Amino acid sequence: MGAEKMKILITGSGGFIAKNLIAELRNRGYKELLLCHRNTAREELERYVEECEFLIHLAGVNRPKREEEFYSGNAGFTEELTEILEAKHKKVPVIYSSTILDTPHVHYGRSKRQAERILQEYGRRTGSPVFIFRIPNVFGKWSRPNYNSFVASFCYNVSHDLDITVHDPGAPVTLVYIDDVVKELISCIEERNHRGGGFPEVSETYKTTVGEVAERILAFKRARVSLEIPHIEDPLGKKLYSTYLSYLEPEDFSYKLRMNRDQRGSFTEFLHLNDLGQISVNVTKPGIVKGNHWHHTKVEKFLVVRGTALIRFRHMVTGKEAEYVVSGEQLEVVDIPAGYTHSIANIGEGDLVTVMWANEVFDPERPDTYYEEV
Repeated sequence: MGAEKMKILITGSGGFIAKNLIAELRNRGYKELLLCHRNTAREELERYVEECEFLIHLAGVNRPKREEEFYSGNAGFTEELTEILEAKHKKVPVIYSSTILDTPHVHYGRSKRQAERILQEYGRRTGSPVFIFRIPNVFGKWSRPNYNSFVASFCYNVSHDLDITVHDPGAPVTLVYIDDVVKELISCIEERNHRGGGFPEVSETYKTTVGEVAERILAFKRARVSLEIPHIEDPLGKKLYSTYLSYLEPEDFSYKLRMNRDQRGSFTEFLHLNDLGQISVNVTKPGIVKGNHWHHTKVEKFLVVRGTALIRFRHMVTGKEAEYVVSGEQLEVVDIPAGYTHSIANIGEGDLVTVMWANEVFDPERPDTYYEEV
């Protein structure tokens, strides 16, 4: 059956996982989504059950005011749902979002286990495949701070200049990213035959500590001042950074850079790339020549994005010369090798704008920059 025609009932449609799942299902062409939330009337839910061809049960309670609400919201609603399914003689695949928490005194975990057993009994009675995902700490965009995830709380607080509290920095935690959860859920939906069931797992999980997560999120905020690229070389870092940025308020998306101005133009650092150097933006006024220096080890790349430049070179030993005329009309990268004195001149009528990369961040104690006219 085509994605555009499959009718999928999703409970808890206003929740964190559901919002991301619904968005991706729509990206993939699923149009017949029957969305059940806390305000959905019983009659409407019954109609959805009668129409659906797949059920994704994401509804649940995890922070109620009273303990008994865990059981009514998790096990109780699940039992109500299976009763409607059987009353309507529905035999459809079911996905249930459960939790890895199973400590007996944790009412949330206990109530989710009860819901699991109710669904498994429904599966045995009807032959419907039931897939139970026991999901660890989920993080990602659209998660509600101080409710869904401690990662969401940390990201929200840090991005809003609020303090965060870490009681035990060494406390171990297993994290899973929302996009990876959604990918596994959709993979389960799109299996050609929905036989069996069981306990599928999200393949990509990350074992870390609460303190490590807190430090990485704090470093994301500091990076705007230091101009360093956050440490996102590893998958967890990349996903945490994406999550952190999603909690910025729209008015905080931008931040100003320090422009070092003089009569020749300006020089502005954009990014420090940890061990990979520095990116800057250089503005040169018409008729101005900059550079006329050389380096022992430092190398650079120049990319003119506006205006027209004459870039000249002279080898410090052989005297061999070269020059390039480049402009923003045809983007062209010019490498600046070590051992060549070089200059860049604005030969156009307007400002010359050049993006420059150097393989090391400028160190005033060891600048490796020596004046020499080309």
